Amino acid sequence: MNTLFSFILVLGLLIFVHELGHFLVAKLFGVRVLKFSLGFGPKLFGRVVGETEYIVSALPLGGYVKMFGENPDEQDVPEADKKVSFAHKSVLQRFLIILAGPVFNLIFPIFLFFFLFSVVGVPQPVETTRVGMVTEDSPAYHAGIQEGDVLLEINGQPTKLWVDVLHKVKESGGNEINVLLQRENRTLEVLVKPELDDAKNMFGEVTEERYMIGIVKDNEVEYSSVGGLQAFKDALSQTWLFIYLTGMGFAKIVQQVIPASELGGPILIAQLAGEQMREGWVNLTYFIGLLSVNLGILNLLPIPVLDGGHLAFLTVEAIRRKPMNERAQIIAQQIGIALLATLMVFVFYNDILRLFQ
Repeated sequence: MNTLFSFILVLGLLIFVHELGHFLVAKLFGVRVLKFSLGFGPKLFGRVVGETEYIVSALPLGGYVKMFGENPDEQDVPEADKKVSFAHKSVLQRFLIILAGPVFNLIFPIFLFFFLFSVVGVPQPVETTRVGMVTEDSPAYHAGIQEGDVLLEINGQPTKLWVDVLHKVKESGGNEINVLLQRENRTLEVLVKPELDDAKNMFGEVTEERYMIGIVKDNEVEYSSVGGLQAFKDALSQTWLFIYLTGMGFAKIVQQVIPASELGGPILIAQLAGEQMREGWVNLTYFIGLLSVNLGILNLLPIPVLDGGHLAFLTVEAIRRKPMNERAQIIAQQIGIALLATLMVFVFYNDILRLFQ
């Protein structure tokens, strides 16, 4: 139940932000918005306010804003209604209306993190030599090193920072090292023989080959109170980091550095949302910010049906000074639907496979 609630909360919020972008910019340019829907499929409930019907639909996997004159068969409208028709706005205005959805998803994390940093503070990593994880069947595992142990010395030399641990293990040359560690109120000595292994970055790419013992630093953080301006700067930095990493992630998928089996869909999102909610609202906030950036960048891909596909059509229209052939647009849309359907089947397959594994 926690997982389902988290999934609906997270996805519903991000869909609302995305569609709000389209809605607000459409209204800014005087376009009549007929419907604002959270979700697809049958209508669950709704209400008409002014000229717009606001509804919640049964399938919470998306949403849409229906604008007057956006469909090709609606372009022959009375003269009096042309000023509120999407199709009769300039190419630039239509471009900005479509672009607003992904842009809202990309800037939404700035507000999330500004609120988080203003209330909780900015997280700073704690300098520690505490072990956060021990890889199974590694030299450290066989030597008896456990999660939570604090490494005090290696071969009689103090290890005050984690980088001290890395250097001393790397420089061991594969020779057995003597590790002095603290476990709760006890001090222990263990012998560990480092093994040559591939050091990899977060995308799984090999960066170097060096001696390692199979431990990971504990990710302790402490929160520092900051003023409003600094909180905003840090929110910008955190959002830009997520944008950069997400963009690199998409590039690595194309380069096949990240295997396709790592792709996930709604089931994985629901699982992760549930896990982050159990960890606390701070973790959930970071997860929402990351997912919002992913949604924004995904929608900018030049695939017909997605916002990026519509932006590509409008770019061609601006260059040619006339819209693309309607038949060509329909064919492109059909190809886009087929691609997305294939992708959805594939990620669902990955999600189900993970459940059984």
